[in-house]
Amino acid sequence: MLEQILKGGSMMYPLMALSLVGVAVVFDRWVAFAANRKVDTKALRAKVQAALRAQNPAAAIAACEGSSGPIASVLLAGLRTYMQLCDKNENPETMRLVVGQVMEDYSAQAISIVNKRMDVLTTVGTAAPLFGMTGTVTGMITSFKGLASAGSMGGGGMVANGIAEALITTAAGLIIALNAVIPQSLFNRWSDEIELQIEEATAEMVEFILTHH
Repeated sequence: MLEQILKGGSMMYPLMALSLVGVAVVFDRWVAFAANRKVDTKALRAKVQAALRAQNPAAAIAACEGSSGPIASVLLAGLRTYMQLCDKNENPETMRLVVGQVMEDYSAQAISIVNKRMDVLTTVGTAAPLFGMTGTVTGMITSFKGLASAGSMGGGGMVANGIAEALITTAAGLIIALNAVIPQSLFNRWSDEIELQIEEATAEMVEFILTHH
């Protein structure tokens, strides 16, 4: 393996750096999403709604505090704001607007945390093939130099080395890009699911305020 990497020429160094960065980010995001997906968000939302209908917002807050993940944090922000407004005897319309806005603001923060470092995978997926193509060009240059000196000793070796460099860097660039793009596609789908659940939780909270005040 090391011998093949060395045959890829100088472009293999940035490619290997991109590979390490990509693997690190994929591992980091996989762990984060796996932890989020272990949380039963439907059960949490059901507990919150049941507690609110029982006029026990403190229990709803406790349920959110005992949970983790972006949905729990958004619900917690909305519930705390709701209790503060209830203490001030605000009218339902004001409560609906303020709670909805607070949850929307917190949801934006939560989604940004969920999508943290995803742009790094985009960069790896874009840059790796370009470095691979650059290696292809430098490899072909080496090959042509070998052809030019084919009559001299070692010319055939230069041609073979140039072709090896071109093929290895091209393959490495594509493999590294795929290892970044495919997980990123999966992470984007999971992120969309979380965002949808946050929107549904916000809508449930606002609907409760409208129907119970």
